[in-house]
Amino acid sequence: MKESTEEPEDARLLTPPPADVPSGPVPPPGPAEPDAPAGPRGAFDALYRATAPGLVRQAYLLTGRRFLALEAVERAFQQAWARWPEVATDPDPAGWVRAAAYEYALSPWHRLRRVQEPPDPGPAAADPADRILMDALLDLSPTHRRTVLLYHGVGLDLPDTAAETEASTPAAGIRLLNAHEELTVRVPELAGAPPGERLALLEERLGALEPPVPLVPRPAAAVRGAAEHRTRRWTGAVVGVTAVIAVATSYTLATAPTRYEPPLAPGVRVSGVPPLSGPQPLAEEHRWLQDKLRSDPAAGPARLAPRIE
Repeated sequence: MKESTEEPEDARLLTPPPADVPSGPVPPPGPAEPDAPAGPRGAFDALYRATAPGLVRQAYLLTGRRFLALEAVERAFQQAWARWPEVATDPDPAGWVRAAAYEYALSPWHRLRRVQEPPDPGPAAADPADRILMDALLDLSPTHRRTVLLYHGVGLDLPDTAAETEASTPAAGIRLLNAHEELTVRVPELAGAPPGERLALLEERLGALEPPVPLVPRPAAAVRGAAEHRTRRWTGAVVGVTAVIAVATSYTLATAPTRYEPPLAPGVRVSGVPPLSGPQPLAEEHRWLQDKLRSDPAAGPARLAPRIE
């Protein structure tokens, strides 16, 4: 690690915070609507209303793609509704959904389907400083980008950031230090700030960074309906595959032999046997015998007639 005047400030990233510091509290859900459903659906809708808009913004900062950000958050909530008993009893339901949305948004497979996304609506004119910061974030590696967003954007402490990125606490701290160096080089606003104020300025800029495109998630009821429809389709596919396997197994049992039948031995070539090619030409003695039999007066039916002697 290079020695510089920033060492006292960045060194706090490698030191776990005190135990009494809260780590990324989930914002309380808003007041229930008069016609809001009760039970699990009401709890899901409250979680969706409280966290979906912020998650869409975070997913956009991770990817820079409006359609993918909306899809990632919707797919995460569909997974949450499909596994709602597990999510409802989780100590941090918002963190469960956030982790699922981040994993989907940062999947490398989305590079293959970029051309299939519908074009974004006409974006509003973005602030040049916001555009520079957004480009610098997107130039970071996915792991560094996710670490910076969780620590400075969401407000998680270092151990929780490391746990959500599946890294050790020192490794997460090293990622933050490397990301700070890259952002300082790319963002003139950070490079011109005093070393002791760069982290606070970065957190302030990330909090004020607004995407230049509208990010409006679908209603909670639509997301629940899509999750239930997806579950029904998967259930039907599983039932169909199971039926095909059962039919194939029944056909095999019906047509399979009930006893062992040894296979036929392969043919063996035998040498020394002349090929079968019709009668051979008669030898001289055989031709003489043939002529004698033909010239004998007793040959033919006449040999059976009685003769008087």
